[in-house]
Amino acid sequence: MTVAAALAAADLALQRGIARWHGAGAPPAAVVREAAAEQRIELRMARDPRLARGVLGKLPRTLARDVGDDVTALRDLLLLAPHEKGPPIRLGPALPVVRLKSLYLEGERRSGVAWQVLAAVNYVESDFGRLRESSVDGAQGPMQFMPATWAEYGRGDVHDPRSAILAAARFLRAAGAPARERAALLRYNPSSLYVDAVERYAGRIRRNPASLLVFYARSPLVR
Repeated sequence: MTVAAALAAADLALQRGIARWHGAGAPPAAVVREAAAEQRIELRMARDPRLARGVLGKLPRTLARDVGDDVTALRDLLLLAPHEKGPPIRLGPALPVVRLKSLYLEGERRSGVAWQVLAAVNYVESDFGRLRESSVDGAQGPMQFMPATWAEYGRGDVHDPRSAILAAARFLRAAGAPARERAALLRYNPSSLYVDAVERYAGRIRRNPASLLVFYARSPLVR
């Protein structure tokens, strides 16, 4: 089986599993398995642009767009943190995805910042709270706040998902979102690679909200 065929098969099985799951409870084992299979192929493509071009050219248009965004976002993040190898030191469970989405929607109601952007930031920063390490610069919690920034925008515990998500919404609103979304994200993390990755993931969720379930089913151990 070619890489393109393997990717298309994994995505088809994943989408069928997502449709049956709907985000209620933990992801079924079959969904996690297919999400990991797709994730591994996309990671190979992110590390091999020639392979990526060949595979994308053989995929149906909608799938090629989604995979292209994933691969480019992964490449951005690999360039942003090339020193990171292996799994993080500490992992923990994420809140149920239905609960997380309710927090993103609360953040949007309070700030006007798109819930899809809050979800993408949460995914990039901590894999929805599964990654429990502080950054090398000292950022903490599921939305990775520096202490000084938390002192200005945070309320409560930086490690509490609701407090962190609402603080991120307040920060991004103060930084210009939703009207100047990219500029606000650049203030959140001053890297164009970071902004591009977040915007690509947010774009996927905007096009198809079920993409949130796809990202949630992926594993921080696949790298």
